[in-house]
Amino acid sequence: MRVLGIETSCDETGIAIYDSNQGLLAHKLYSQIQLHAQFGGVVPELASRDHIQKIIPLIKETLTTAKTTLQDINAIAYTAGPGLVGALLVGSVLGASLGLALNIPTIGVHHMESHLLASMLEENRPNFPFIALLVSGGHTMLVLAQKFGSYEILGESVDDAAGEAFDKVAKMLNLAYPGGPALAKLAERGTPQRFNFPRPMVNRAGLDFSFSGLKTFALNTLHENEDNDQTRSDIAWAFQDAVTDTLIIKCKRALKETNLNQLVIAGGVSANKTLRSKLSILEQQNIKIFYPRLEFCTDNGAMVAYTGCQRLLSQQQHSTLSYEVKVSPRWAITEIDKR
Repeated sequence: MRVLGIETSCDETGIAIYDSNQGLLAHKLYSQIQLHAQFGGVVPELASRDHIQKIIPLIKETLTTAKTTLQDINAIAYTAGPGLVGALLVGSVLGASLGLALNIPTIGVHHMESHLLASMLEENRPNFPFIALLVSGGHTMLVLAQKFGSYEILGESVDDAAGEAFDKVAKMLNLAYPGGPALAKLAERGTPQRFNFPRPMVNRAGLDFSFSGLKTFALNTLHENEDNDQTRSDIAWAFQDAVTDTLIIKCKRALKETNLNQLVIAGGVSANKTLRSKLSILEQQNIKIFYPRLEFCTDNGAMVAYTGCQRLLSQQQHSTLSYEVKVSPRWAITEIDKR
């Protein structure tokens, strides 16, 4: 089966072609970072309009790279949620329209399930069951993946997602958008241990996260010290250290509670070098760590094409020839098959 994947959940237009026998044939990505940078964050209406402009040229480019045509495509997968409703509609409407024109099945897939399965695109891939840490600008959650399509949320953020907290603290430090990578870069110049930030919710039972208080702690620290480049670097270092430590403590707890030894890290924050460095220590404790390649940590079409292909092959949709367009800006990963 050859699947065209379309990703338009937020501010990146991703297109890919995945073949169930040959693997990933091609993928293209257009990022809207420069478009939104002047506003300090994503403007939903602008994001939707830019998807409209970029999506068809990207599909043509991807088909050319894959040396295939639309007539060779057997199915279309598009991100149906969660995400920005306008952006989701661009990809879903085009995907459904193409499916109708080509008389092939279409399927709306879950954005976070796609991230969870992104490491399956690599040669070194996990086997079910495993624990997944999905950590991005919009989500932070620990998921028990029992089998394909069967997921249990073990813990999630009760307020800000980790990536969202990175962006907000970066804004406090007057860093450019996108804030997360900029903060990580600034932290490289920080003085270790000058500031000691708390590790929220690690001294209580459970696997939930909370990062809102860390933002306040960072702001208070900035106000209580001389505001200069070194202080900002030291705050960046301390904040990043606290967030990554918290993520790792909860990952270790989840692995212990489930008696599993496979951990998948996915989502935009999974590209963070400090997080990856600290997680490497777990590998010395007989824990197997799996990451998607860096280009598949952020939103992309490859993970959508793969997820759609697997769902179609396993017949996990009620009617493959239904072209109803339905997007879900809010959609729990545990509710995928109830949609």
